[in-house]
Amino acid sequence: MGKGKRTTVLLLLLALIFAGWMSTGRVNRIAFAEAPTRYEELQLFTDVLSIVRRSYVEEVKMKDLVYGAIKGMLAALDPHSSFMPPDVYREMKIETKGEFGGLGIEITVRDGILTIVSPIEDTPAARSGLQAGDQILKIEDRFTKDMSIMEAVKLMRGPKGTEISITVMRESLDKPKVFTLTREIVKVKSIKARTLEDGFGYLRISQFQEQTTTDLHAALKALSQENGESLRGLVLDLRNNPGGLLDQAVQVSDAFLSSGLIVYTEGREEGSRMKFSAHQRGTEPDFPIVVLINGGSASASEIVAGALQDHGRAVIMGTQSFGKGSVQTIIPLSDESGLRLTTARYFTPKGRSIQALGIVPDIVVHPVEVQEVEEGSQFREKDLKNHFESKGAPVKEPLPPPDRKFTLGEADFADYQLMRALDLLKGWQIFQGLSGRAA
Repeated sequence: MGKGKRTTVLLLLLALIFAGWMSTGRVNRIAFAEAPTRYEELQLFTDVLSIVRRSYVEEVKMKDLVYGAIKGMLAALDPHSSFMPPDVYREMKIETKGEFGGLGIEITVRDGILTIVSPIEDTPAARSGLQAGDQILKIEDRFTKDMSIMEAVKLMRGPKGTEISITVMRESLDKPKVFTLTREIVKVKSIKARTLEDGFGYLRISQFQEQTTTDLHAALKALSQENGESLRGLVLDLRNNPGGLLDQAVQVSDAFLSSGLIVYTEGREEGSRMKFSAHQRGTEPDFPIVVLINGGSASASEIVAGALQDHGRAVIMGTQSFGKGSVQTIIPLSDESGLRLTTARYFTPKGRSIQALGIVPDIVVHPVEVQEVEEGSQFREKDLKNHFESKGAPVKEPLPPPDRKFTLGEADFADYQLMRALDLLKGWQIFQGLSGRAA
């Protein structure tokens, strides 16, 4: 088929699309007014496509042009919508199962620069010292300015045992620093649990994957057996948890709630407006819970923290979370590529939008090593270009950080936030005992 014929076919297709708009049952005067404008805009696109195909210095495959156009269109939306070519889409499906080849970092784009949301623990990225908020300036010899997330992911993944250099800039550095990492088959174990002291358990969720809720119940059962078949308190650690699967966040919340709304979503399409509620069946015992969060806690982890906070089921401790309150739907396409599209915002049971605001802890506790960090310097969702503004009831204003400075020598743990969480649980038990004696 000649170039002129191909252009004619495209114009015919666009005409059919235009006719489809005009024939819908929802057509009204506004639709009739808007339709010519839409047609003109599509005409502009086909004109540019035709010019590029005819006059560009080298012949370009139609598929490359289509993929490029789709990527550009999604880049004009929000930071979390993206197009995934077939190879990247396959990688994404592997990642949600908790095993993939790469470095182990969650990334986003901030002001055109790749930025680390959170390194995943027990991965090459975490062991090398990469931190949330680090700006990735180069991957090997390629500058990352205006590079898409999916392109960066593709570059950073590779065969197990191969090395890759990443040039990073952070506020505490005078100049960019090169990190050399060795790729691994990253097996993300989403649940880790142990006993802190007699009767008090610790459970960490590093990411929400397909088996997270199943592993959660198994870990809590093991903790209970270790502690005389009952727990007096639990620290649920969601720090640096970048999120994951929405259904798993709902099920984890359901494990600690016997009834009531967990989260609801609002979007333009009817299918994107959903409500998720807790059920009595499978609810864990009503032991006290302290949830730890920080600026690396995002998305699904914010759903859990927000639900437990709104229901008064847990005390939230740590620092303000990342603030990613949007829902991405993965849509498979005809050529085995995929579309990650933001389709809704999610809200806590009390109608709070987390988007660009995050979850504010009931008790603000900064880790010892960042007590001196200037307030507001941590990177969050609100700092991303094209981020959505929040809707709904506002979150509470952050409490000021404590005036007193602590040193590791004063703590029994290197993890000061964890120490404070355990102290709160133990104090909880003491006050319950006092009220029992008073009765």
